[in-house]
Amino acid sequence: MKLEHDDTGLLYDPNARAAMSRLAGDDTLTFEAAAAVRTAFQAVERMRAHGSEGRGLSSGAMDLLLRLSDTDDDGVSIGELAQSAGVSSRNATGLVDTLEKDGLVQRVQDRRDRRSVLARITPEGRAWIEAFRRPSQLAMAAIFRGFSPEELTSLRHLCLRLADNQQRLAEHLAAQEAR
Repeated sequence: MKLEHDDTGLLYDPNARAAMSRLAGDDTLTFEAAAAVRTAFQAVERMRAHGSEGRGLSSGAMDLLLRLSDTDDDGVSIGELAQSAGVSSRNATGLVDTLEKDGLVQRVQDRRDRRSVLARITPEGRAWIEAFRRPSQLAMAAIFRGFSPEELTSLRHLCLRLADNQQRLAEHLAAQEAR
């Protein structure tokens, strides 16, 4: 990918612009922004995958392990875990299976509801995260090199606004379909 600077000195992807102009005509800005978000997401995911796969975990499994490390010792239901990670329960179940096979997570019976099973991080899982912490810090520092704290805060805010807009749109469309 070869990026260029526009008349104001800001980066853009000429290939994305050309492709988006075929789709959107002269008003490509929102389409280019969407393509840039996708490109940035893929760059961060490649970095995460590179770091986690070298340690035997997919980025999805690593994400669930990190989420489990932030829960209490009782554990969390697969459904709650899936919801917090933004994946299907089926996907979360498969990832928990993998993590359990590797000894990083265990399934335990819910003390409050014997019919329910919870996922809980093991001491080995906590040790895995601790070993991964410093390389992750270095990788994220490298990929976000040159960003000011204000830029990072704005980037976070804008990405979450996109996610919030998408969620609202999905809810609106689901309500329309229910009619």
